[in-house]
Amino acid sequence: MSAVTPIPVETYKVGFIGAGKMAESIARGVVKSGVLPASRITTAHKGVRKTVFQSFGVDVAETNNQVVETSDVVIFSVKPQVVKDAILQLRPVLSEKKLLVSVVAGVKLKDLQEWAGHDRFIRVMPNTPSAVGQGASVMSLGAGATQEDGEIIAKLFGAVGKTWKADEKLFDAVTGLSGSGPAYIFLLIEALADGGVAAGLPRELALGLASQTVLGAASMATETGKHPGQLKDDVTSPGGTTIAGVHELEKSGFRGILMNAVVAAAKRSRELSQN
Repeated sequence: MSAVTPIPVETYKVGFIGAGKMAESIARGVVKSGVLPASRITTAHKGVRKTVFQSFGVDVAETNNQVVETSDVVIFSVKPQVVKDAILQLRPVLSEKKLLVSVVAGVKLKDLQEWAGHDRFIRVMPNTPSAVGQGASVMSLGAGATQEDGEIIAKLFGAVGKTWKADEKLFDAVTGLSGSGPAYIFLLIEALADGGVAAGLPRELALGLASQTVLGAASMATETGKHPGQLKDDVTSPGGTTIAGVHELEKSGFRGILMNAVVAAAKRSRELSQN
């Protein structure tokens, strides 16, 4: 491959192909954090989504071709079933000067690169908490993407949470854990709240306590650097209330159930990506 044209770090523009919720979350986060001004972000849409993006200053073009032509970094944020057509239609303007990014679930780099005609591509797997700036995003670089390209994308997605780099072969497991994981936690919050109601709490108080407790525990796990087993031990005094609850969870196979959920979702992701 010929020498890669560097993306101008101080002035680069980002274009979104697809103006859905994920594109909106990333764009809002990038603007809010000051990583990029809204004036350097473009997407294309003619309906209600146009107004949504314009409301926080993003330029909305008439066509996807215009988005690509004015952008240095092009992020594909469309449904899996339409990404191939979207890339093939834009292929004539997807030169190697442009860094291409996909946040499309289940579509492999080798296919993305083949459709685009080059391998300056980065695949990113964000999750839905990106919408509130607490996303977990994992990225894998195509052969033509430089380390500098990776740093630009890590900074962009860092605006909506935390980012990690990993080999693409791990992405099905990533899907099972961080991609599907928010749903498991929502179930956990709902169940904790139901337990509070069963123990006599008003519903609104139980739900508030359950949500904040999960948020607080997650924050302790990420910010203290302690192993979660140590944090659990710290709150579990001899013969106390917490160990009584933990005992019940262990009797019901709580850990095994969560492990099985991650493995089952990862297996399903593998099946879907092979279709």
